[in-house]
Amino acid sequence: MSSSSILLRNLLVETKDGEWGQAEPFDGSVEMAVIRGTDFDTAKKSHLKGVPVRHIAGKAASRKTLQPFDILIETAGGSKGKPTGKTTFLRPALFERSVLPITCASFARFLRIDATRADPEFVYWYLQSLYLSGVIENYQVQHTGIARFQFTKFADSLEIDLPPIDDQMQVSAFLGSIEDRITLLRETNATLEALAQALFKSWFVDFDPVRAKAEGLELEGLDAATAALFPDSFEESELGLVPRGWMVRSLDSIANYLNGLAMQKFPPTDDGWLPVIKIAQLRKGNTVGADRAGRNIKTEYIIQNGDVLFSWSGSLEVVIWCGGEGALNQHLFKVTSKDFPKWFYYLWTRQHLTDFQQTAASKATTMGHIQRKHLTEAKVVVPPAEMLRSAGVLIEPLLERWLVNAEKAQTLTQLRDTLLPRLISGQLRLPETEASIENILSEAI
Repeated sequence: MSSSSILLRNLLVETKDGEWGQAEPFDGSVEMAVIRGTDFDTAKKSHLKGVPVRHIAGKAASRKTLQPFDILIETAGGSKGKPTGKTTFLRPALFERSVLPITCASFARFLRIDATRADPEFVYWYLQSLYLSGVIENYQVQHTGIARFQFTKFADSLEIDLPPIDDQMQVSAFLGSIEDRITLLRETNATLEALAQALFKSWFVDFDPVRAKAEGLELEGLDAATAALFPDSFEESELGLVPRGWMVRSLDSIANYLNGLAMQKFPPTDDGWLPVIKIAQLRKGNTVGADRAGRNIKTEYIIQNGDVLFSWSGSLEVVIWCGGEGALNQHLFKVTSKDFPKWFYYLWTRQHLTDFQQTAASKATTMGHIQRKHLTEAKVVVPPAEMLRSAGVLIEPLLERWLVNAEKAQTLTQLRDTLLPRLISGQLRLPETEASIENILSEAI
C-alpha cells in the first residue's frame, strides 16, 4: 500500500499539557476525572477505576477537557525499563461511562488528531510501535531526578508514514480486535479469581456453611455429600471459634516460602540465560526488558508458568506467574507445598496479604518488608483432608481456567507486539495476516 509522510505536528488539531488541580473544590473550579500515567492501561480499557477526582480551574478545564479518540502521551516520570513517551488511546466508551468531564494530569499531554488526514487510532498504534521499539526513548532527557519527554522536538521532527485512510482504519480495527480479546481474557480472569476467593473466604475464613448448619439451616447450592462434610458446631482455638475438628496452623507450615537469589552473582553465559524476575516483572506480568542471569542455578530457583510468587518487600503482591520461564530474584518468594494443593496455600497467602502490606508500610525504612516471623504469626485454618478434596473440586478448575486464559493473553500480547511494526509499516498485508492467525484468535475468545 502506498504511503505519504507527514510531520506529527501537522496532524494535530490541538495538543495541551494536562492539569492536576486541587484536592478540594474552590471558587470557579470544575470537578474532573484526571488520568495519570499510571492510569493509562485502565483508560485504554475504557474504565476509570482508581482514576483520581480533582478540582480544576474553570478556564483550564474548558480548554483541557478530553474527547473521544484523543491520544495521551506521558511527558514526565518514567523509570528504568519504562521511559517516558508511553501512550494510550481514549475510546468513546470511556466517556459514556463517566459522569464527570475527563482531563489528564500535568505529567501528560493530549494529542487531538485531524481525522480528515489520519485515523487517530492508527496514529496511536504508530506511536505505540515507536515506544516498544525504543525510538521514543531518544526524546527523553533527565537533567535532575525526574525524566522528561521532549514533546516539541518530537512533534516537529517525527515524520509518520501514512497509508491511505481506509488502510489505516483496517489496520487499527485488526489490532483493536486483538486488544479486545486480550481485555476479555483478563476481565474473565478477574471474575474467575473473584469467584475462587469468594468461595474460599466463605468456607475457610467466615465458615458460612458451618454457621448455617449450627443454626439448623439447609446448605443451599451444595449437594448432600459435600454438605455432610461440614461440622455443625465450633470449638475454641488460638484464633477463637473454629469449626469442630479443624486445625489451626501457621502459614509457613502449610507451604514453603523460598527466597530468591542475588542474580548478579550468576551472570549470563554462552550456554544460555534466563530473564531475572524481580518485583518489576512481577507487577508487569512479563519479562520484557528484564535483566539476565545464567542457567547455572538450582532448578528450584527457576520459575515456570503456574508458580505462585510472593514479593515480600516493596509493593507486596501475590500472583500466579504467567510470564514465562525465569530466574527467581531476591525479595521474591516462590511458594510451594508437598502437602497442600496450590489453590489452598495461594488463597491463604492472599488472605493475609492486606495484613502483610500494613506491616510493611509501618516499617520506618525506604522499602517496607515483612520477615519470616510474620509468616509464622499468620494463622490458617485447615479442614480434614476429605473437606479439602471436596473444595478443590470446585476451586481448582477456576484457577486452571485462569492459567489457560492468562497464557492465551500473553500469546496474543506477544503476537500483537510482533505484528505491530510490520503492519504499521506496510511490510505485512492485512488480509494475509488475518488469514494466517485466525486460528490463534478464535482459540483465544
